[in-house]
Amino acid sequence: MSQQNIPILGLPVKATAIVAARRFVTVAGAQAGAGANALGVSRASGVVGDMLTVDTLGTSIVEAGAAFAVGAALQSDAEGKAITKDAGATLARALQAAAQAGDFVEVLNIPN
Repeated sequence: MSQQNIPILGLPVKATAIVAARRFVTVAGAQAGAGANALGVSRASGVVGDMLTVDTLGTSIVEAGAAFAVGAALQSDAEGKAITKDAGATLARALQAAAQAGDFVEVLNIPN
């Protein structure tokens, strides 16, 4: 999948847990849980105490937790990956389809 993105605002966040690259991250510095609110998407991975850049506005590349269609509203799964919104917070809109879990796709971040 495409690795292009247009980040408008990246904020520094201190990791309070292990964070994988391209996952939804909370304001507290941890990967977002299932359906949780998120500050944005991590650009890189890190461990406790690392400073991470989290894209909060614009577009990001995020790892898919399952297949979804272009235009789908997305939420976080238990590992901070993007999945089709069910009952959680809407974190992004899919700008590309994910054919399967593990795909990296461009999404439009939605503040929440």
